[in-house]
Amino acid sequence: MEDEGVKNGISTSSLSSSSEKMKTHQQLSFVRETILCFIDLTKMPDKSAGFVRSETEFRASLIVLMIALCSLILQSCRFWRQDRTVVEMSSLSEELVFLILQFFNEEGLKRSAHLLERETGLYFDMKFFEEMVLDGNWEEVERYLSSFTKVDDNRYSTKIYFEIRKQNFLEALDSKNHAKALNILTKDLKVFAPGNEELFNEMTLLLTLDDIREHESLSMYGDTRSARKVMMPELKKVIEANPIFRGKLKFPTIKRNRLRRLINQSLNWQHLHCANPHANPDINTLFEDHVCHPPDDRSTVQLAESNALPSQASSVPIVMAGWNPNLSTLTDSSVSTGALSLGSQPNQATNMDGQEDYVMFKKMPFGILDEVTSTFTYSGLNHISLLNIPDGLPKTSLKNDKFQSSGLISKADLPKTVARILNEGSSPVSMDFHPVQHTFLLVGTNVGDIGLWDVNSGAKLLSRNFKVWNIGACSMLFQAALGKDPFVSVNRITWSPDGSLFGVAYSKHIAQLYSYHGGSDVRQKLEIDAHVGGINDLAFSVPNEQLLVITCGDDKTVKVWDVVSGVKMHSFEGHDAPVYSLCPHAKELIHFIFSTSVDGEIRAWLYDNMGARVDYDAPGLARTRMAYSADGRRLFSCGTNKDGESFLVEWDESEGSIKRTYQGLRNNSLADVQFGITKNQFLAAGDDHTIKIWDMDKVELLTTIDVDGGLPANPHICFNKEGTLLAVIANENRINILATDNGLQLIDSSESCSTDASRVLSGNLRELALNPTSAVASAAVAEGDALVDAKPDISGEADDKSRSIVGNHVIIRPSQCLPLHPPSYMEVNKMSRLIYNNAGNAILALASNGIHLLWRWPKDYLNLSGKATTKVAPQLWQPKSSLRLMINDVTGNNPEEAVPCFALSKNDSYLISASGGMISLFNMITFKTITNIMPPAPAATCLTFYPQDNNIIAIGMDDSRILIYHVRVAEVKAKLEGHSKRITGLAFSSALNTLVSSGADAQISVWNVDGWEKQKCRFWQMPEGKMPVARSDTFIQFHLDQTRFLVVHETQLAIYEAKELQCLLQWVPVGPVSISQATFSCDSQMVYAGFVDGTISVFDASNLELKCKVSSTSYLPLSSSSLYAYPIAIAAHPQKPTQFAVGLTDGGVLVFEPQEPEGKWLVLPSDEMSLLPQRLPEEGSNLSKQTYA
Repeated sequence: MEDEGVKNGISTSSLSSSSEKMKTHQQLSFVRETILCFIDLTKMPDKSAGFVRSETEFRASLIVLMIALCSLILQSCRFWRQDRTVVEMSSLSEELVFLILQFFNEEGLKRSAHLLERETGLYFDMKFFEEMVLDGNWEEVERYLSSFTKVDDNRYSTKIYFEIRKQNFLEALDSKNHAKALNILTKDLKVFAPGNEELFNEMTLLLTLDDIREHESLSMYGDTRSARKVMMPELKKVIEANPIFRGKLKFPTIKRNRLRRLINQSLNWQHLHCANPHANPDINTLFEDHVCHPPDDRSTVQLAESNALPSQASSVPIVMAGWNPNLSTLTDSSVSTGALSLGSQPNQATNMDGQEDYVMFKKMPFGILDEVTSTFTYSGLNHISLLNIPDGLPKTSLKNDKFQSSGLISKADLPKTVARILNEGSSPVSMDFHPVQHTFLLVGTNVGDIGLWDVNSGAKLLSRNFKVWNIGACSMLFQAALGKDPFVSVNRITWSPDGSLFGVAYSKHIAQLYSYHGGSDVRQKLEIDAHVGGINDLAFSVPNEQLLVITCGDDKTVKVWDVVSGVKMHSFEGHDAPVYSLCPHAKELIHFIFSTSVDGEIRAWLYDNMGARVDYDAPGLARTRMAYSADGRRLFSCGTNKDGESFLVEWDESEGSIKRTYQGLRNNSLADVQFGITKNQFLAAGDDHTIKIWDMDKVELLTTIDVDGGLPANPHICFNKEGTLLAVIANENRINILATDNGLQLIDSSESCSTDASRVLSGNLRELALNPTSAVASAAVAEGDALVDAKPDISGEADDKSRSIVGNHVIIRPSQCLPLHPPSYMEVNKMSRLIYNNAGNAILALASNGIHLLWRWPKDYLNLSGKATTKVAPQLWQPKSSLRLMINDVTGNNPEEAVPCFALSKNDSYLISASGGMISLFNMITFKTITNIMPPAPAATCLTFYPQDNNIIAIGMDDSRILIYHVRVAEVKAKLEGHSKRITGLAFSSALNTLVSSGADAQISVWNVDGWEKQKCRFWQMPEGKMPVARSDTFIQFHLDQTRFLVVHETQLAIYEAKELQCLLQWVPVGPVSISQATFSCDSQMVYAGFVDGTISVFDASNLELKCKVSSTSYLPLSSSSLYAYPIAIAAHPQKPTQFAVGLTDGGVLVFEPQEPEGKWLVLPSDEMSLLPQRLPEEGSNLSKQTYA
């Protein structure tokens, strides 16, 4: 029988394994069905929903799934490789292998990837093979190679093995390890002896030589590393010629994260076919099909616990797309949709620690970017998504040439006329215009000098030579480098976003930060020994409302520093060459940094110390700088490589590829081409002794500006923020200032005004107060502008801790004040509380009757940023799924006696609020009441979130206690007692780890957050001649530095130091007028205050000096019955220092903002006060008794 089997070509071993092969066939069938399912799913709309609660669970489940698939494939491959007539891998099976290989490589699972390559034999990784050869890992080299070919497969394979073993033999001889060499000769090389006896004998003779170079054929043998490098190209040629490796040396072109996308679509498909699809599905595993169970109507709150300081990486939803972080894929309507469908709402997680989870899975702590651009995106692992089109803007508009260019572009918008020539003492190398004072220009030179120019007058306001402030605090490396060569150049000089600071990066080790207080008042702030070698770039960023400075340098690192303390927050490593440039940016709530190195590598980082999210090559591997357009929607880069080729390109951020390459740059540049962006319309680059200009939407060169000659081959350029001025570095240490027609008018009009530096206000007050000539003010009056009432009551008087007050007055035009009114069907008497959301695109108001109103600004072509503005009216927003309102419990309360209070979570997802009744926790997306907390008696009078954990809130009570309440577990964690009357103010300091409280008892207390113990308390002093009313509240708010806080009482404004509770500044109004409310601006440079006579005043926060005020006659109609309303609530925009909003006692809300393009409040000179209209008392009114208690 056995002989019969052999005769018929059927071996005994094949018969014994037939059942196992059948089983493998079944397993392969399952694999093929899985692949086909994935392929079918690519036809489905790319939307998904849900989120994975545990990142670890998700990663584990996905990897286990991959291992299971690998196992099935490998089993089939073993039979396939042993007997290729038995099982042939289908093309889909092969493709799945490549997808798994891609997944392993993206996740850094290199060993697993190479194991799969060996087992399947589908892909030979030449780069990996070369690395092993160059490292001399000969055992691993043969192990990897043997998975693809054997020694005797063909003459090419024999040649490969011989060269590898010969090199191993020679290295053993060269290292005098004759025992190892003999072992290699007798075991590894003996296989080649038949037919090559002469060669084998010659190799045997090498054992007798003291130096293998004594042999004639090896006389040119160099060191080991060189010999391997010489051998490797020959090996490559033989491998490429070997027919066994045909089709195995090139990895197929696959879009990034393809396997993730297929799984994402699979989950989406399953969810779409659920019988009861949830809006917020829980997807906890990949091992089973997803099914939505019938909904549970019970209201519960499940708030995930957060770490002490949750990083942005763990809290921000990261979706898979090319490289650009943007969550602006949702319109208001999509957010409010009910059930999930093809156009349904995003999934909203109930974790109050992170940002709004509009994605399926929370970001995993590994990996990089992906490509999915749907609203519902599987962000389970790594990638940041960008949709270039903002909410509310039709997608077709971005592809409309008329919208983008031809209909709007005029060459008159280009700065082409030389308006000023500035002469520096040394060669300028870096420039930056002030973001607010658009005619102030910072300059850094090649000898380390810095200068500040007023372009209007051509005067140099400031000149500083390079100097190390504290050489003893610097590293010995820096001291040694400076001693060896004292020459230092400025590599980069730039302003902070608000212009209150500027930073200088030098060519040796250090960066210096200065604070700017107006005119020539520049003060040393911070010196950082940041890098080993030169600092090549410096930039500012404000993630999570914390001002940071970013540096990069010759040591191949990017570092992030806290501006206040100088503490290093992050250090990013991964570049293989010195880091050349930085481009920090933010999309909605996601902040990230692009960095480029001198070898043309582009990387992107989140503020999380978890590695780069992007690794791309710049065009031509050029030294590249990147920049976004002013609206943040388009990304450009410009660079020059070592061959002199220059590339100016726009990136397609959804794919991480080049969208267009601009023509006209020469290809033999001797220096790096610098570029700039202006008006969201034009690109400019200094090239070939000219300034070249492009329309952003056309690759052809638009025009050139030669500045009448005198420019270097590649001049540096810098636009001001408005695009009206262009600074160009010329020959002979000159800077030419080019201006548009509007820029020339700006300079001409500015020359007629006083340029006395003493009139330039400190810090951000420049944005709010500018003294024009009386002619300008008279012209404003002639145009019908309302002017402010000059009331001496609030000119104020300061104690010995502050300077005297000078009353200034501001013109308010209709475009500077936007009224917001509740709908007529809502009965709203007054706006008790007011707040901007953290994104800066909405205002939330709490009326005295417990109703919340949310005004949201649309993001469209009239308002590209989507931020709050007076130019575009917002919408009173409600969820479209239900017309419910967020209404507090007011049962049994007198609205006039209740103390309304609320607080918004840092991710704008949750609101906690009370109006004398129960405390309510609301979902800001759906307006649903998630839970109610603690029935009244006593009632809550003050609420605030603990900044390090949104699950913890501090509640001030009417009975003088403070409760520390954990929402997720519904438990009071601590009770703080020490006040004698109701609590009216609560504020946390992240820097000091303390809670500061204020009460109606005029007491301020400081509590340690760790043990909730009282550290210090103090009663503030009532100003002489001032008597508070019975219900006199005190409010507090921390300064941006988190070490000082503002105290607001009807009788005074004061600034205290938090550790010792020392009063640093105090301002007391003159006369019977009372302060109704006040707040810091977002940069803490100003204090906005409202008064019960309707006046709104602006103070310099550094000295509580009154700078300007707005009378109610300028923003309320004289004939209106609401003329006698006054601001009872006031809020500052979280990103715009000059914008604030007030809530009025008549139920109205007003938003105030400077008029463009100046972006400053215009202050009326004192000699024009006679023109001001007066606020007249209403006949028969008892206003004085009501207002001045």
